[in-house]
Amino acid sequence: MRGIANTPVTPAIHTEDLDHPRSRRALRQIKLLVGGYLATSLVTLLVIALLRHDTAVVNSAVWVRASIVVVSALLTSAFTARAARGSRAAYRRLRIVSAVMVAGVVAVIALPGTFPLWLKLEQGLCGLLLIGVVALANGRQLRSLFAAP
Repeated sequence: MRGIANTPVTPAIHTEDLDHPRSRRALRQIKLLVGGYLATSLVTLLVIALLRHDTAVVNSAVWVRASIVVVSALLTSAFTARAARGSRAAYRRLRIVSAVMVAGVVAVIALPGTFPLWLKLEQGLCGLLLIGVVALANGRQLRSLFAAP
């Protein structure tokens, strides 16, 4: 089977394989973690908007980082939903984006002076949620479920 640009398309996972109790549990846990990541990032962006006039709390770097995190959380949510329906491509993207964002969180926390302490703490929470996603998505159960046919 061929997709866009005549590239091979990997078929989706069969429903009976997705319905395995360990697969369902892992995907449910990922959905919860990603939901927490999305909620945290949206609340953070709202707080930033409310405090936008306080330059001691909100600077341009905070706006940029928070916007990137919201976009990544929305993408991660979409990838999670599609992976839970059996999309191998979405599963692969979920693994990549979650790992890249963990690396980004580490960089934000490690950078001296650029970000206020409160944002570093929020990023730490996001990082913990994403580490859970990375661990589950790269666990034996889901790797074997989404392995190429």
